[in-house]
Amino acid sequence: MQLNLSSIHLYKTLRQKPVQFIYIPLMIYWLILFIATSVPIQEFPYFFEAQDKLEHFIAYFFLAILLFLTFHFQKRRNKLSKNALFFSIITIVIYAGFDEAHQLLIPGRYCDIFDFIFDVIGGVIGIFLTRLFFRKKIAA
Repeated sequence: MQLNLSSIHLYKTLRQKPVQFIYIPLMIYWLILFIATSVPIQEFPYFFEAQDKLEHFIAYFFLAILLFLTFHFQKRRNKLSKNALFFSIITIVIYAGFDEAHQLLIPGRYCDIFDFIFDVIGGVIGIFLTRLFFRKKIAA
C-alpha cells in the first residue's frame, strides 16, 4: 500500500509541475546523450565484455521514461497523451536509428545494429515499467 500511495503522490507532482520534473530534465538528458555520442573517441576503456551494450540499454531506458512521461503529461494534443506508449516507442526507434547513423560521421565511432537493438530494448522496457508503475493513474 505504501508504494501505491507514493506512486499517486509522484503522479500528482508530475502532473502539477511537468516543466520542472519532466520537460527540462528530458531536454538536458537528451542533449547530454547527443553530445556524448558525438564526441570522437580513439579507444574507449571497457571493464567487461558487454559494457557497451549495457550503456546503450541504460541510456535509452532513462530517455524512454522521460519521453513517455512527456507525451503522457503534455496538454496540447490529446492524441499524444492518450497514445503515449505508441508515440514513445516510435520516437525511441527513430532516434536510436538516427543516433547510430550519425555516429558514422564521428571519428572513432561506428554504426552497430546491436547497439540499436539494445537502445530499443532499453527504451521499451523503460516505457513499460513506467506505465506499469503508474498503471491505475495512466489508465484513467
